[in-house]
Amino acid sequence: MHETTALGGALLSRRTLLVTAGALLAATTLPVLAAGTPVTVHKTPWCGCCAAWAQHLKRSGFAVTIEEAEDLAPVKRLMGVPEHLQSCHTAVVEGYVIEGHVPAEDIFRLLEERPELTGLAVPGMPMGSPGMEGATSEAYDVIAFGPQGETVYRHVPA
Repeated sequence: MHETTALGGALLSRRTLLVTAGALLAATTLPVLAAGTPVTVHKTPWCGCCAAWAQHLKRSGFAVTIEEAEDLAPVKRLMGVPEHLQSCHTAVVEGYVIEGHVPAEDIFRLLEERPELTGLAVPGMPMGSPGMEGATSEAYDVIAFGPQGETVYRHVPA
């Protein structure tokens, strides 16, 4: 027998209630985890998707500073971003490099786990990733990279 709770005229199972409460807690806690964590975003002056990604980080609670330059190649080289992982912008948060349209939830996880790596990357500009929202979405991988090599940190389905 399942326990149910009346809520707004609907009956909810205990499991549904707990899952919903957990989702609400996560939704309200994640921005608190980032609360004011500084992120410096290096982007070109003309890139709209980079600005949209920076807004995604701000909405997630990060304190975003934008540094604009016409040529980001020196920044990417200095920060150790492999060419095949490069995208349109590069960011730094608490010593980690964030390349491309990495979702804030992956940055939260990175900052919580603190693995020994250089950073995270979403190569290219996949549709549906933060800052690249639109009518379509495609699957993509968030790649962890560093001196030990590269691995899929998280697969994001379409």
